Amino acid sequence: MEKDFPMINTKRLILREVTTKDANDMFNYLSDKDVVKHMGIAPFQTINDVWDEIGWYNSIYEKGTGIRWGITLKESGKVIGSCGFLNMLPKHFRAEVGFELSKDFWGNGIASEALEAVVRYGYHHFQLERIEALIEPANVASQILVEKQGFIREGLLRHYEFTCGKFDDLYMYSILKEDINLI
Repeated sequence: MEKDFPMINTKRLILREVTTKDANDMFNYLSDKDVVKHMGIAPFQTINDVWDEIGWYNSIYEKGTGIRWGITLKESGKVIGSCGFLNMLPKHFRAEVGFELSKDFWGNGIASEALEAVVRYGYHHFQLERIEALIEPANVASQILVEKQGFIREGLLRHYEFTCGKFDDLYMYSILKEDINLI
C-alpha cells in the first residue's frame, strides 16, 4: 500500500481518507435503514459505531487488504458516502469493491462517478486484473449501477454470507481490466 492515503478527484467529487472529524456526517447515512439494508449491517445506533467503521477502514488500509475512500462533494467537503476495495488479494490481482451513499444524494450519478474513479484507480495503482462486486438480489439499484459500469453478473452465490441473523444470497459481478477503456 502507499504510504500517504491517496486522494481521487473527479468532476464533482473528492474521494479522500475519512477521519473521526467526519463521524457525524457518516452517522447521518449509516444510521439510515434504507442505506444499510443491503450491506449486511444494522443501522448504526451511536457515534461509537461510526468510530468502529473508521477503525475498520484504517485497519484494512494498514494491512493492505483494502482501502475505503470517503465520498465528498467538492463544494462542501462533507462525507456523503464511501467507496473502495476490500478483500484485496494482490497475489491473484483481484479485489472486491463496495460502496454506499447517503439517501439524500441517490439518483444524481454520484455513486456511478465514485465507482468509476475507484475502479480505474484499482487498475492503474494496484494492478488489479479483476474487480468483484457482491450484491444482494433485492438490491436492484446497485445491480443497475455496476452493470452500467460494465460489470457482468457471473452467478448467484447461495447462502454466501451470514449477516444480521440470516443467510444471504449474493450475486457475483465482475469486471476485468480488459473490459474497460483505461485511457
